[in-house]
Amino acid sequence: MAKIYATGRRKASIAKVWLTPGTGNMTINGLSLDAWLGGLEAKKLRVKQPLALTKQDTSVDITATTLGGGFGGQADALRHGISRALVAFNPALKAILKPEGMMTRDSRIVERKKPGKRKARRSRQFSKR
Repeated sequence: MAKIYATGRRKASIAKVWLTPGTGNMTINGLSLDAWLGGLEAKKLRVKQPLALTKQDTSVDITATTLGGGFGGQADALRHGISRALVAFNPALKAILKPEGMMTRDSRIVERKKPGKRKARRSRQFSKR
């Protein structure tokens, strides 16, 4: 079977995911998952969550590239991309992933900074005297 491509997004991060039938290898930006995320165990679990829910963790190989944002946004973008690739691989898996909220793109992004403010809503400190 050919490679299946899907894109996942979160905040300012984009993950390009290629899924092939295999043995459960995961390569992100040319590194293994452990080398890429280091000691961030909670983020590793979030990336593996779609595979664990659908019990596909030992039957597919994943190759991905991520860009933009930080490790948190990239991990969530990767999770979204893996979910979309799994559904393209086997449409029956959508019934498992959709109720868990993995097929929905989290559209929350950083609010823009407003003029006259320090950040988006943070004002300068007010001095009464």
